[in-house]
Amino acid sequence: MSHVDVIIIGAGAAGLHCAATAGYRGRQVLLLDNTKKVGRKILISGGGRCNFTNYNIEPSAYISNNKHFCKSALSRYTQWDFLSLIDKYNIAYHEKTLGQLFCDDSAKDIVSMLEAECRDANVTIGLRHEIMAITKTEQSFSVTTSEGKYSCESLVIATGGLSMPKLGATPFGYKVAQQFGLKMTETCAGLVPFTWQNTDKEDYESLSGISLPVSVTSENGTNFSEDMLFTHRGLSGPAILQISSYWQAGQAITIDLLPSNDLEQIIISSRESNPKQALKTCLSQHFPKRLIERLIELNKVSDKPLNQLNDKEVSTIALYFHQWQIKPNGTEGYRTAEVTLGGIDTDEISSKTMMAKNVDGLYFIGEVVDVSGWLGGYNFQWAWSSGWCAGQFV
Repeated sequence: MSHVDVIIIGAGAAGLHCAATAGYRGRQVLLLDNTKKVGRKILISGGGRCNFTNYNIEPSAYISNNKHFCKSALSRYTQWDFLSLIDKYNIAYHEKTLGQLFCDDSAKDIVSMLEAECRDANVTIGLRHEIMAITKTEQSFSVTTSEGKYSCESLVIATGGLSMPKLGATPFGYKVAQQFGLKMTETCAGLVPFTWQNTDKEDYESLSGISLPVSVTSENGTNFSEDMLFTHRGLSGPAILQISSYWQAGQAITIDLLPSNDLEQIIISSRESNPKQALKTCLSQHFPKRLIERLIELNKVSDKPLNQLNDKEVSTIALYFHQWQIKPNGTEGYRTAEVTLGGIDTDEISSKTMMAKNVDGLYFIGEVVDVSGWLGGYNFQWAWSSGWCAGQFV
């Protein structure tokens, strides 16, 4: 049996960063993963350009049963710390919208950087290692894999959540937590597209491909203003992915389809300046034409000339577009979800060290913990921050 100081299971964002951090402290680190390539989720993120952090990292952008838990890690290893690492490797990047930072070239730059950090920190990486069993003695952990048996003083679980199983996501980390008696919070898919109810699918699936800026609000009052995309299956786009993390089955969402304008005033002004203009023509100047045509086909909106609309009708039309309400059938689930909500209960873990309070030497970092961020680089920053914090103590 080979003995090392630290074994980290999971060679994703959190695991790689934790491994390098611990290695630079002089710890002998073995990083294990069951796949054939490190950082697989990093490589496909951000359309292949990796939205690796955000200028505007704030604890309020994270969802957890304990909203204070993430504060310690995020304040000790910030977005500026990670940007310093990016600069060290001369990786070119740009801000897209709302503080979101992407590589100019490729997400491969981030993975190559993390691999280089691990090499410089003398981290040993073992891929295609299936974990068969984990046991604990008084002084150490024993990890049995398909490629051999290892022991360590500190064991870090960085295996992520259930999102995107095609990339190797499994409930492994949750099973380890349960094995050692740690409580879990309920998990579900987050940052995920919605699916239509059957009747809505018939009405709106032909609008697939249409995108427009919206403001969407959940029943609990949470609101996001970004783009929305119609798909064959339902609704997607950044605004929808964001609100999905605050949505529960059976609830409706309210969508302002023209958030930056007062549609009632637009129609009234058009009625005064061009009274014979068709409502369809007026609306098509502010919404995608296909959307207006379909709503007219469905009798959601009439196509009268503007001078045939009284003030009450104008008000009703405006209200329909500013408060378009949809009750999703559900979500697309973990298959396309960008993150897993819930996970290992933060009450079980030290916010300073990421170690289990009742199991000396056992650490949990990244998505496996009940901390989930908004779309836009927030979840990667949680991976960097939690990985760095654990790396200081393992």
